[in-house]
Amino acid sequence: MPSSFWPFFWWILGVAVVVVLALRYIIIVRQSTAVIVERLGKFSRELKPGLHFLVPIIDSVRAVVDLREQAWDYPPQAVITKDNVPTSIDIVLYYYITDPVKSVYEVRNLNEAILKLTMTSIRNISGSLNLDELLVSRENVNNELTQIVDVATDPWGVKVTRAEIKSVNPPAEILEAMTRQMKAERSKRAAILEAEGFREAEINKAEGEKQAMILRAEADRQQKILTAEGEAQALITVANAKKEAVVAYFNGIHEGNATPDVLALKYMETLESISSNPANKVFLPYESSALMGSLGAVKDLFAEPASPAVPPAKGK
Repeated sequence: MPSSFWPFFWWILGVAVVVVLALRYIIIVRQSTAVIVERLGKFSRELKPGLHFLVPIIDSVRAVVDLREQAWDYPPQAVITKDNVPTSIDIVLYYYITDPVKSVYEVRNLNEAILKLTMTSIRNISGSLNLDELLVSRENVNNELTQIVDVATDPWGVKVTRAEIKSVNPPAEILEAMTRQMKAERSKRAAILEAEGFREAEINKAEGEKQAMILRAEADRQQKILTAEGEAQALITVANAKKEAVVAYFNGIHEGNATPDVLALKYMETLESISSNPANKVFLPYESSALMGSLGAVKDLFAEPASPAVPPAKGK
């Protein structure tokens, strides 16, 4: 080979080595990512996002850790409830890595470890609940499962944010029995609601009739009171009118200078006229002495004059 070939060859080889070293030991770490670097097989440092240079041959990349929140949809897990009903539960787990160093060095396979932990935890929780409780208490089961897995994975540098039960799948015969039970329960509730509605309607009807009777009785009572008050007011008005007429009558007689015998006669006629009507009431003087005096005066007016006494004859 010509002597000019070797310098060119070594130059090409050197460029290739530099390119390989640059591609391997010049690292660009992306956002939300951490790179674990070892030096001679021992943990050296954690690389943050940005441009980094490694020492060739001495430094090596152990792992690239994704720091974003991850959702793992685990396959359905077979469990047995407290009432011995076999079923399967489909779970989704959400978590993110808080310490990349622990996630690499504290556990061999992080995802597999979280899966096994979630399986055992959901089986323990399901074993303490009946099937009906498991179906209606999903929120409580989710919270309890999240707390258990979060505490257990904390030494691995993992934060579990939530666990969600996607579905609970009992056997077909259990589903059929639950469907029949649901239909019977709905029919029962419909009958109860219908009976309660009828009872409420009857109560409202009776209450309405009661209120109507009370209002009618009250109206009748008010009508009778008003009628009685009107009749009493009419009697009072008539009596006052007659009283005023009598007073005016006697005032006219007195103003005409009637004699005592005429006054007595008119007084007796007036008393007879007043007493002849059963609706009228005769008011007598309050004091008995006045009454006796009035009657005595009338008697004196109508008494015949006494005959003069005959003197005895002389000489007898």
